[in-house]
Amino acid sequence: MPISQDSVRERLELLDNFEELKLGWFWATDAKGRLIYLSHSAIETLGQSADEIIGKSLPDLFVPDKDSDPGKAERPLPFLLSARHSFADMPARVALPQQDEEIWWSISGKPQIGSDGTFLGYRGSAKDITFSRERERDTARLAQYDGLTGLANRNHMEKRLTATLIAYKAAKRSCALMLLDLDRFKAVNDTLGHPAGDEVLKQVAQRLQKVIGSDCEIGRIGGDEFQILLPDIDDRGQLGDIATRLIQMIAQPYSVNGNRAIIGASVGIAIAPYDGLDAEDLVSSADLALYSSKSGGRGQFRFYSSELKEGARLRKQIEEDLRDAIPQDQLEMHYQPLIQAGSNIVKGFEALMRWNNPESGWISPGIFIPIAEETSVITELGEWALRRACRDAAEWPGDLTVAVNVSAVQFANEDFVQVVKNVLESSGLDPARLELEITESVFMADPHATKRMFARLKKLGIRLALDDFGTGYSSLSYLSQAPFDKLKIDQSFVRGATENGSNNAAIIDAVVSLANALGMITVAEGVEAKDELDLVVNRGATLIQGYVFAKALPHNEVLQRLEEGRLEYDIVGPARHRSERKTVFRRVGVIHEDHRYEAVLRNLSSSGAMIEGILNVPKETDLVLDLGEGQLVVAKVRRSKEATQGLEFETTLVSDGADGLCTRHRISPYALAAAGMPLQALPTGYYPLVGNDGDHGPKSRPQFLEVTTSKSAWNTD
Repeated sequence: MPISQDSVRERLELLDNFEELKLGWFWATDAKGRLIYLSHSAIETLGQSADEIIGKSLPDLFVPDKDSDPGKAERPLPFLLSARHSFADMPARVALPQQDEEIWWSISGKPQIGSDGTFLGYRGSAKDITFSRERERDTARLAQYDGLTGLANRNHMEKRLTATLIAYKAAKRSCALMLLDLDRFKAVNDTLGHPAGDEVLKQVAQRLQKVIGSDCEIGRIGGDEFQILLPDIDDRGQLGDIATRLIQMIAQPYSVNGNRAIIGASVGIAIAPYDGLDAEDLVSSADLALYSSKSGGRGQFRFYSSELKEGARLRKQIEEDLRDAIPQDQLEMHYQPLIQAGSNIVKGFEALMRWNNPESGWISPGIFIPIAEETSVITELGEWALRRACRDAAEWPGDLTVAVNVSAVQFANEDFVQVVKNVLESSGLDPARLELEITESVFMADPHATKRMFARLKKLGIRLALDDFGTGYSSLSYLSQAPFDKLKIDQSFVRGATENGSNNAAIIDAVVSLANALGMITVAEGVEAKDELDLVVNRGATLIQGYVFAKALPHNEVLQRLEEGRLEYDIVGPARHRSERKTVFRRVGVIHEDHRYEAVLRNLSSSGAMIEGILNVPKETDLVLDLGEGQLVVAKVRRSKEATQGLEFETTLVSDGADGLCTRHRISPYALAAAGMPLQALPTGYYPLVGNDGDHGPKSRPQFLEVTTSKSAWNTD
């Protein structure tokens, strides 16, 4: 039935009204894809005239969406048009003169075919979806980003890390991952409330963004856990510097609704491809490193190493053995003298706990104390140490003081004052001779409870000392309010203070001046050399503690010396400070030209090492030291005597965050794979030197005589 003219007019009027109301628009192209029609109201939206629009190619009206999800894999508009496919509700961003403004259309189109089969062009429709697009984007953002801090959430970081590692594996690029956990954040929620905790988290996010560059991704993956993705960084010196800045920045006080909050941070670092090739392995490695940094005392960073897996097992064993240490009488107290500057007369001793495990031997306090602090064992250990130290000090002649370390866990216990009172009464020690050494971490608890604890302790007549001043959460406000009698200058400021370019001497000056102004005495700890001693004495330190005079000794040796009246100590340390050398006893590889030897590493510093096990090595010989796990160090022989050589490194080692040293860079697993080894994260062990021809074996044997290291080389006595 033919359509009447009236019906045609009514239909055209309806379409005109539809276009004018901007409920939708119509468009058409010719066979070459050029626009031959576009609704007038749509042209107005584009901000151009009809003459400028008509004749354009349809795809020219739109710009690619840089934020589109690559996982959707949608066909682009030019492809659909060239293939003459129909399409419906395709989102497209409109090209506008002002690119900062966004308008989105949903377009649909159908190819038109003539009666003779000829392609005539497209006919289609469009509608504005800007509002719904923004709403979808906001919804998608909420699914990918943390609503509190605005950082990426766990879901987003998992996708980003996985995609990055896949792409970087193909491109043979490196990528570092940091896991950051806030220390003592729970205390903020408990004392100031969860709204205050939320505000602190927002400020933490802002501080992280200030330290981390725009090329890196930061995510909040848990309540107080953060993840940082740092592409194309494998320099462990650079990563250590970044981690240190992060820890220092986060440790600064937070102002929340007129209250002051103090937290800290621990950081674990893993690097792909060295410590893991896929996301799961890399996160696991970084998590082990984070766990190690928290176990090491918090406020520190750690790099992943294969030793951490074994360390986790040993830690569990130590935790179990530690519970038996007191009942089985495995603990001892040793005492290091506090020497008066200038006179070299002993004025007191610091009590230091030692653990002689029947199976493992002597275990460092740096290992077992952090483990004890994470369990209920620390309270029992602390009380035992206090009782033993006071009992021993009561036998000393005169008014010599005894300083006992107190953990933040002990200090926060409401019964602690009564424990101290009972110990003083049972030992008979004059309260004025007891000094309790605490660290700045006690101030991160309830400030009112902390103030009350100070007042109750001072009422007993004891003395209070602030340990490790300047290394943690320093604040002049609490220092001026807390009733300290003594400030201890941390050994990290003493070490290296005599080196050119060091600012440590100025820091020591400032601490001494501050203590004098507040009526406190100072102790410079960790003094090991004569030049360091002269420096701290000249800077006005009151007391000196360190190996320059004596190490910590058992009580019977201390008592014998005191009974003999030997109160003056001789200087026994070296004349000058040198880079700290760590005594180690383990096998390493030594490479000369294309031959490899095994030797024993006897000591190690940032600038050199001593090895033993190879005869007749001339001075000035160039060697490469293989420290394992892909760590190669170029070195030159500076001293050589029989089977022992002193090496100087071409490039200094950097801190591994665990009071140890490591190389900045390692052999890339990609380079090893190119040499014929399987592509995998670096295992423990040595790596062969590969010649230009790909051979792994030696080409020629140099004129050195390889010898077997005697058992005495492994004797640590």
